[in-house]
Amino acid sequence: MKSLLRTKAGQRVLSAALNLNAKRYKHQPRTGDTPMADLNAVFAAMEQRFNPAAAGDLQAVFQYQITDGDPWAVTVDGGSCKVEQIAHDAPTVTLTMDSQTLEEVMSGETDGMQAFMTGRIQADGDIMLATRLASLFPL
Repeated sequence: MKSLLRTKAGQRVLSAALNLNAKRYKHQPRTGDTPMADLNAVFAAMEQRFNPAAAGDLQAVFQYQITDGDPWAVTVDGGSCKVEQIAHDAPTVTLTMDSQTLEEVMSGETDGMQAFMTGRIQADGDIMLATRLASLFPL
């Protein structure tokens, strides 16, 4: 993976994957000590934007490990999408970050590639598959 990040193309691929359509989620300031309500809104928005036509016959699990919150799994199975507040036992790709980073990336406040390069986001598994997130969850 590190060799992928040394190329401009690799950086663009990962940036697209991590931006996750950031401008499509409207950031709401936190109102309490827990990020749970904000995370619910982030993942509910993803489920509502799902584009079944872009999924084709794709079967994948995008795991979001939120270090200061609960884990979330976004399962794409052909024309369906299911978002669950769970830790999937065999995700296709895992993105690990804190809730603030997730919110900032999803709202467009923070560039996903910059967050990855500075260690705020870690990726594991089939990170190339994550590049499909933009077409799976369009405006």
